[in-house]
Amino acid sequence: MASVWRVGRPLVSAEFCRNARLHFGTQWAKRYSSSTASITPINKVLIANRGEIACRVIRTAKKLGIRTVAVYSDADQNSMHVAMADEAYNIGPAASQLSYLNKQKILQVAKSSGAQAIHPGYGFLSENTEFADLCDKEGVIFVGPPSSAIKDMGIKSTSKHIMSAAGVPIIEGYHGENQSDAKLKEEAARIGYPVMLKAVRGGGGKGMRIVMTESDFDEALESARREALKSFDDDVMLVEKFVQTPRHVEVQVFGDRHGNYVYLFERDCSVQRRHQKIIEEAPAPGLSEDVRKRIGEAAVKAARAVNYVGAGTVEFIMDKNQNFYFMEMNTRLQVEHPVTEMITGTDLVEWQLNVAAGEKLPISQDDLQLKGHSFEARIYAEDPDNGFLPGAGPLIHLSPPNAGDEIRVETGVRQGDEVTTFYDPMIAKLVVWSSDRTSALDKLRKSLQDYHIVGLKTNIRFLDDVAKHPEFRLGNVHTDFIPQFESELFPDHSARSSITLCQAALGLILHEQRSSMQESLLSGDPFSPFSSSSGVRVNENLTRNVVFNDGADSQIEVFATYLPDGSYTMKIGGKTHTVVGRITESDGNAMHLLSTIDGEKSQTKLVLHEGAIHIFSQVGGVEITSPVPEYLEDSSSGTMGDRAPMQGDITHIYVQLGSQVDKGDPLLALESMKMEYVIRAPKKGVIERILVAKGNNVQKNAPLIVYKQES
Repeated sequence: MASVWRVGRPLVSAEFCRNARLHFGTQWAKRYSSSTASITPINKVLIANRGEIACRVIRTAKKLGIRTVAVYSDADQNSMHVAMADEAYNIGPAASQLSYLNKQKILQVAKSSGAQAIHPGYGFLSENTEFADLCDKEGVIFVGPPSSAIKDMGIKSTSKHIMSAAGVPIIEGYHGENQSDAKLKEEAARIGYPVMLKAVRGGGGKGMRIVMTESDFDEALESARREALKSFDDDVMLVEKFVQTPRHVEVQVFGDRHGNYVYLFERDCSVQRRHQKIIEEAPAPGLSEDVRKRIGEAAVKAARAVNYVGAGTVEFIMDKNQNFYFMEMNTRLQVEHPVTEMITGTDLVEWQLNVAAGEKLPISQDDLQLKGHSFEARIYAEDPDNGFLPGAGPLIHLSPPNAGDEIRVETGVRQGDEVTTFYDPMIAKLVVWSSDRTSALDKLRKSLQDYHIVGLKTNIRFLDDVAKHPEFRLGNVHTDFIPQFESELFPDHSARSSITLCQAALGLILHEQRSSMQESLLSGDPFSPFSSSSGVRVNENLTRNVVFNDGADSQIEVFATYLPDGSYTMKIGGKTHTVVGRITESDGNAMHLLSTIDGEKSQTKLVLHEGAIHIFSQVGGVEITSPVPEYLEDSSSGTMGDRAPMQGDITHIYVQLGSQVDKGDPLLALESMKMEYVIRAPKKGVIERILVAKGNNVQKNAPLIVYKQES
């Protein structure tokens, strides 16, 4: 895959044409080098986005010799995309409504900076018809489809009618104008439960709810409407039949202004949480060549039906018999586009820029070849063991795997940056390629194990648990994959192995010795016994007791005995281990530990942060903490206080003073990182105090509601 990033601009050197000819054949190189009609050169492009997608666009623009203009909010003034761009301009406060969604301000920056084009990335203004129209009116190239296509495909009810007329298979549902709660509930009963509620302007899982029974309908509709109104300023809903255990298969399409269309094969995005993708792959496993061709051709029909231009994705629901039905079309570049690039040897951002300038597509459908297999895993700041709640905080330690032609790390953050509550909590996209699915999956797992992050919780270990699951390895994926295998995907990681505990104790001891040695050198008396932590004793061996947390409610002791030869014995639960090791290198709070435990050698990385030890090894990342003294623990004497699981805004309060609640009853709703979360009662009780009001912004762990637990 050395040619993945070798694709260059049209009309470039003979060397490029030779490379293209080697990878795709002579006709590809000829076609690519002859696309010259109606070209409006783009010399400078503004990226109306942030984070990893802004960095992604900047990299390709630089490769093409196009100057780049970044925009940033107050929260992003020191961000990676600002540093990478040739120019950067502040566009407002942290809130996206006042910055990245400020159409007039962004267009003003584009014109004053001399940018001929605006690339919207994905999210924010990428599917905003008003912005696309505004760019056209002001003579700035919008790197995307015409506003008519965005409008037609952005309203789900309209898109269904268009697709049906174009001969694209659609699924049964209600897309009517009568939006009363009673009418939607009536249609749900007619279609038959389970049903899916969707915001007509939705995307990214927002404003979407699965309703399994009629008794769940009212609460689900209220929540979906509220989330849709906040996300899209529109709470119009549609109701569709919910296909149980479906696959989510999408097709990358591309069109130019000359009427040419291609599909670049399909991606499987079935493994999701909260209706958002976390692992994507291309091609979709198990598809026959006939289905691959038919779903690709259906996607091109969809694009032709709306005179589409640029990169787009047609999403399908696929049942167990590989029947597929149109779900929606994303009129932008998708988050998961790199897997398509990896299996086709293309640069889709380059295609976007060239097509926006008026060039023809560089290849025809017959020229495209599917090569190998690719996976993308989305690295999020979230806690899988706590309902995938997103988190925020500094990236104290950030060490990604080594990138190259077959491993890409698409990110917009560096060590020391902070994940804030204002935007999506995605840290990076880890993309791998290999010649077949099995070897690509092995490469993904190894790369996940080499991805080390300290400072906030991430989903890295969960992604590895998914990737190693036997059914996932077989390609038996569907959108209910995580719920179906919940017990296996959420194993109890709290119990620590003896090997891990020995490594933690050894790391602490060696770190202490190194620190004391440095202190003694600085003290002016390097031989002072008061600065030594060597453990040397006269006529006896020092034994230390190190206590760690092992599970939620238990502790475990490690009795480490210092031996004269520099080795140790460590007794854990009645078993004694022989331990020897050394720090091979260190960088700040990170140490590389080479150890031999009971004759078994291993190399690990240890990162010390706020009293916790983070151990990274071939089995993944493990955090080991020490117990909190009893006098610091909270005692509530029967009164329970629910706290915010993350920073966010209170959007709804379901209870009143004196209300009686049962376990699982909704207490309030909190919105954070563009998602709404309903906080429910952990036990039966009576509401005593409500400490917040609707509209309040609360910090993580802030008390929200106090209620008396019934005996």
